[in-house]
Amino acid sequence: MSDSPAPLLRAEGLVRAYHGESGPAYAVRGVDLCVRQGEFVAITGPSGAGKSTLLHLLGGLQKPDSGSVWLDGTCTDSWREARWAMERRKRIGIVFQFFNLVSGLSVADNVELPALLAGAPVKQARAERERLLSELGIVGKEHSMPGELSGGEQQRVALARALVNRPPLLLADEPAGSLDGKGTREVMRLLSRLHRRGQTIVLVTHDARLASSGDRVISFFDGRIADDVALDTPTPPRSGTSGVLKLEN
Repeated sequence: MSDSPAPLLRAEGLVRAYHGESGPAYAVRGVDLCVRQGEFVAITGPSGAGKSTLLHLLGGLQKPDSGSVWLDGTCTDSWREARWAMERRKRIGIVFQFFNLVSGLSVADNVELPALLAGAPVKQARAERERLLSELGIVGKEHSMPGELSGGEQQRVALARALVNRPPLLLADEPAGSLDGKGTREVMRLLSRLHRRGQTIVLVTHDARLASSGDRVISFFDGRIADDVALDTPTPPRSGTSGVLKLEN
């Protein structure tokens, strides 16, 4: 028997269809996927391939029509939305293309909110927020509103929010999709350095440059995995921690 640890995330036979007047359109067609602790898996492919739908299934944002998802060895088939919401607060951080920050809350409140919802004391949530904003290079923006920030700054805030509870798993859905070249490079550096600290990441992107940050690249086409290739990159520490980083200028 293998001594390797159980996958942090596993999917088996995932199917998801959208139903229209002309019948079902399959976004995900029988996908099997295994992600181990410390891996950085980039899922790439053309627009409309079903990449984001797959990521949403993995994070419990959508339910599959059939198939199963296991999180850290636990089957999620019976989980209701309340359980998924709890897991997303504590064990799954998610970053979206359009940031999804709460426009009426300050940067500080946006970052602290998941920690407070997860039951963290106010003092602890504030300390974690201060640490993240400092190490992600957003010092002095605590009282700003999201609309006052650049796209790159908003994505850093979104990343801080996703990491505030130190989740073992980070899911990133086109995190540079609405950014310019500079913002894309920032996101690449952030994700790469998180990965080197042991963070498990599943990234969906249509950008080959961003995908090259991963140590494994999955090509997704027409709802299926067309290829799954390990890149020749250094192996990150397998501590399972979600350490943060100092952003270089």
